Amino acid sequence: MAADLQARGIAPGDHVAILGPTSRALVTAIQATWLAGATVVCLPLPMRLGSIEEFIAQTRARIQIADAALVLVDPQLAPFVTPEPGDPPIVGLDALAGRAGAWERPADDPGGLAILQFTSGSTADPKGVMLPHHCLVANIDAIVEGAGITPDDTGVSWLPLYHDMGLIGLLMTPMTTGFDLAIASPQDFLAGPGDWMRWISEFRGTITCGPNFAYVLAARALRRLDGIDLSSWRLALNGAEPIDPAAVEAFTEAGSAYGLDAKSPFCVYGMAEATLAISFPVPGTGMGVDTVDRRALEHERVAHPAAGAGARRLALLGRTLRGLDLRVCDPDTGAVLGDREVGELELQGTSVTPGYYRRPDVTDASFRDGWLRTGDLGYLVDGEVVVCGRIKDVIIVGGRNVYPEEIERAAATVDGVRAGNVIAFGIEGRRGKEGIVVVAEHKADDPAALHDAVIDRVCDAVGIPPLDVVFVTPGSLPKTSSGKLQRSACKSQYHGDALIRA
Repeated sequence: MAADLQARGIAPGDHVAILGPTSRALVTAIQATWLAGATVVCLPLPMRLGSIEEFIAQTRARIQIADAALVLVDPQLAPFVTPEPGDPPIVGLDALAGRAGAWERPADDPGGLAILQFTSGSTADPKGVMLPHHCLVANIDAIVEGAGITPDDTGVSWLPLYHDMGLIGLLMTPMTTGFDLAIASPQDFLAGPGDWMRWISEFRGTITCGPNFAYVLAARALRRLDGIDLSSWRLALNGAEPIDPAAVEAFTEAGSAYGLDAKSPFCVYGMAEATLAISFPVPGTGMGVDTVDRRALEHERVAHPAAGAGARRLALLGRTLRGLDLRVCDPDTGAVLGDREVGELELQGTSVTPGYYRRPDVTDASFRDGWLRTGDLGYLVDGEVVVCGRIKDVIIVGGRNVYPEEIERAAATVDGVRAGNVIAFGIEGRRGKEGIVVVAEHKADDPAALHDAVIDRVCDAVGIPPLDVVFVTPGSLPKTSSGKLQRSACKSQYHGDALIRA
């Protein structure tokens, strides 16, 4: 494949856009692009059925933004990428078949771009994160060291290869380290979450990754499975979205009947702008939890240890990996804060992106004195990282900083509401005060009957009743290509009366 790309004129400095479901051909094409010296641009697939026109428009926009010199497309998706005047050449993945003997090794270029990684777009329009080879090498080495990975490990993954956790964490890491990998597609997982557990049992998996919602689905599936053995599983990485300690505990409890080690949960922090991984706990120690006073967290932005009804539980995400430094700063003044003081997490180090492709304005706004502003609110406790939420998503009500994740989790506990499919955001309410809106997908015959239950559950959790609760049809909440909730898009749909109400 690499020889064919070179024969088509692909050379170092070129960007190759790749669109297709997880397959042997897709994985090979990714590797072939690097062997040709070019930059990989993995284009997202829709995680849920939606507007085909929107998918086509977003795909074309990414191809143009990335300045792709060539587009590789799986034959199944070729009808959605029709060439127009001025477009780069479009080639089917099945058409790449050059003479391997004609391949010429390109010169090593640590500063050259290995990946142009589009951000998820959970809070803004997707942007191209530039990831040079030296950033990838530094982060992969840190991942291997921090997770204690050896050639005897076996990875199991269904994560999308257009997302950094799937592409770097569970394709490039085993690819460059040499441990075995059993790989499926996100659609395989979503069609049957229990299959994830079966794959680990069948292949004797030791390492896997998933966002929090995946472990919620896995816990439910485990209650209906039999004949599987999870005793080989040593690291269950949980990241890419806010982590709910209760969900992790429910998963661990459900897996215990199948030999799952109670210390396997591995709650981590990372982001595309750091290449992937930022902080890991010590392997084999399980999930650590910091229980803090909710009132102090919301009013004073201080994480005081507490217990009881007025407390909030937050997952401890370990210490920063080798080559990275993290500090907590006041978002407005930039002043560096102390332990347990909540502020914006800022990052510096060997795997931090040099910026966003052809967006110097965004790059400049994202760095302060050489430190990357993550946009995440959190704090440090004894050197360990705790993330509270995204700055842009915080709802300010009566001087309180209310985190939407808490509201969403509370609403999702109501029977008939689809877990992982609830969005909360703030709007201007009566007399100019901000209030809370909850938008939820339902699985009930009569969603109206759930209305009061959601209000009560949210009020019990955060002490504030929502101004409005809206139920929408299953599959209609806006999400990114990697499955993250899009709160800003949902808020826009709410104001524009564009929600698909149940």
